[in-house]
Amino acid sequence: MNVSLKNIDAVSGIVKVEIVKADYAEKVEKGLRNFRQKANVPGFRKGMVPMGMVKKMYGKSVLAEEVNKLVSEGLFGYIRENELNILGEPLPNESEQKEINFDTQEDFEFCFDVAIAPEINVSLGKEDTLPYFSIVVSDDMVEKQIASYRANFGNYDQVEEVEEKDMIKGTVAELENGEIKAGGLVVENAVIMPLYVKDAEEKAKFMGAKVNSVVVFNPSKAYEGAEAEIAAFLKVEKDQVATYTGDFSFEINEITRHKEAELNEELFTRVFGEGVVSTAEEFTAKIKESLAEQFAPESDFKFLSDAKDLLVAKAGDLPFAEGILKRFMLAQDEKRTAESIDEDFPKVIEDLKFHLIKEKLVKENNLKVEEADITAFGKRVAKAQFAQYGMISVPEDVLENYAKDMLKNKETLRNVVDRAVEEKLSSWLKEQVTLDVKEVSAEEFGKIVE
Repeated sequence: MNVSLKNIDAVSGIVKVEIVKADYAEKVEKGLRNFRQKANVPGFRKGMVPMGMVKKMYGKSVLAEEVNKLVSEGLFGYIRENELNILGEPLPNESEQKEINFDTQEDFEFCFDVAIAPEINVSLGKEDTLPYFSIVVSDDMVEKQIASYRANFGNYDQVEEVEEKDMIKGTVAELENGEIKAGGLVVENAVIMPLYVKDAEEKAKFMGAKVNSVVVFNPSKAYEGAEAEIAAFLKVEKDQVATYTGDFSFEINEITRHKEAELNEELFTRVFGEGVVSTAEEFTAKIKESLAEQFAPESDFKFLSDAKDLLVAKAGDLPFAEGILKRFMLAQDEKRTAESIDEDFPKVIEDLKFHLIKEKLVKENNLKVEEADITAFGKRVAKAQFAQYGMISVPEDVLENYAKDMLKNKETLRNVVDRAVEEKLSSWLKEQVTLDVKEVSAEEFGKIVE
């Protein structure tokens, strides 16, 4: 077997795979012997079918299978051995490919078009300046986070008298002429919170009410215009709400009040773990540090986005084998049309340029991502996900197990690897250029990245 590359230009070529009978004869013979052992042909015992008949029945398909295997091995082996940076996949050549006839030919020639990545040269130095937006954690953000923790880790107490934010539980009954209506609607274990009652007069009826007292109110006024809320409160269908426009009694059985957690060591431990912080000042500082840690990836993402523009500009105009790449895109998705591919192609090339630049810089500067880097990044992703739900002090073993399960998903693993590579590239880029650090608020940063 002979494999060769004919360069059409700097970014495209034709790989020719030539196969002669000596390359496949033994394998075809072996394949036919296997068929002979397994073939069930009427009139012959298993394994005793004449070889001539086996060749007539299966020879062409076995030949085609073995030749195709050799073509694939030769083609991709050549690409690997010669370290050809192929874009997409090889495609059957449309001009130089000769007709293949497995009935009459003994020697075969296959031609494939290949798109080759262009040569990229990018140099960076301290004369290059890139902005880095450092998000400042404000005192207000810290206070809101503390308030959130105090609310999340608070508890519920049973109280005797209603306040606005309390939850009231009891029995609701429909009234008629001031009395409980015979056969009227009764709702057991109804729940109401004065805070969410829209009408001020109806809300006031509950304020100061006590356990075992009865409040007479009108749900249709209390939640005027909110059919869904009235239906949920009375436990009826929305189309039945218009039926209940009169007064109801609410016999209060239970009043529950949420009490925020005290700003003490118990809260510090529940948020950050045993012995991490012991004072309110340390607690505040730790929260500020945690918030800054959560914002860092956003700053880095923006930095890499700005670096992309600089790197693409430095790489200059890069040639691409557009015809081959468009054919590849069309072959990858049968639902696509040539017109839609033409429309999307400029964006595809833009993304491809940056991808190739990243690959070049990662390879040139030995920015390898090891197994430990992937695991560490996975744990950080897990930690960030837990943090969204206020869970800061997640034990290391829980984070590690969560990350391992997460990384079992191939797509998730691929995303984590890509992000870990970008993180290493981002760190390297920061050392090469001059950073113009700009401190901004979270609101300002949000407007910048809009």
